[in-house]
Amino acid sequence: MFFYLAKAVWFVLQPSTLIALLSGYGAILIWTGWARWGRRFVSIGAILLLVVGLSPLGNALILPLEDRFPRADLDRPPAPAGLIILGGAENRLVGGARKAPTLNEAGERLLEGAILAQRFPDAKVAFSGGDAGILYKSDSEAQGAADILTRLGVSRDRLILEANARDTYENAIYLKKELEGEGTFGPEARWLLITSAYHMPRSIGAFRQAGFDVEPWPVDYRTRGWQDFSKLFDKVSEGLRRVDTATREWVGLLAYWLTGRTNALFPSPDRTGGSQG
Repeated sequence: MFFYLAKAVWFVLQPSTLIALLSGYGAILIWTGWARWGRRFVSIGAILLLVVGLSPLGNALILPLEDRFPRADLDRPPAPAGLIILGGAENRLVGGARKAPTLNEAGERLLEGAILAQRFPDAKVAFSGGDAGILYKSDSEAQGAADILTRLGVSRDRLILEANARDTYENAIYLKKELEGEGTFGPEARWLLITSAYHMPRSIGAFRQAGFDVEPWPVDYRTRGWQDFSKLFDKVSEGLRRVDTATREWVGLLAYWLTGRTNALFPSPDRTGGSQG
């Protein structure tokens, strides 16, 4: 129920949709007795479109998320026992239809996973991702990930695939159960978590709440760092996408905290999981 409710609520709450709904509602009102209000709504929608789409707002929102967790120190012993790659890097709807690997802008999750698998040849490679579609169903991301990773040189017998998770919390819960069944889960083993940098705080919080201590390996950075805090966008669509992406994570962190799915409102590198920096 949480999964479907979250999908429905987010569809309405994402900034780009709110701007479109506001402008559309105003356009309708212009042709009624509420024309004055209609013009106001359309004007506000147009201003928001320009501000959200072209201003540095998206970067300002995503930077604290991306910089929250630095990469783990891979030079210290022991070597990682396993690598965890979270789904979200594939378009299985298109890939399944075209019978070809189809990555989106988060494709570094799989690429970095393959690179680290070569660096640590004894480490297991666990992937978690099912089918998160509602209107259009496809096969699980785990199927596509297995094909891509093996083509990138990862031996099939190293892979542990979890194909039922539809969100981050389910990634943590289902993958922990899968690893316990495989006999590869233990308190002393180092597991690296590979996901998009902006998604790392919520992911770490969910895994900690599930009782699975992981170390961060953020990828898929959308900014260079704080020098992009004041960087303008040259395409409205790009600015809108950045604001949508960052807002989704902030709303997700709040929702996970309120429902007990993460151990802190804004998880920190401190293993106690506090929100303080």
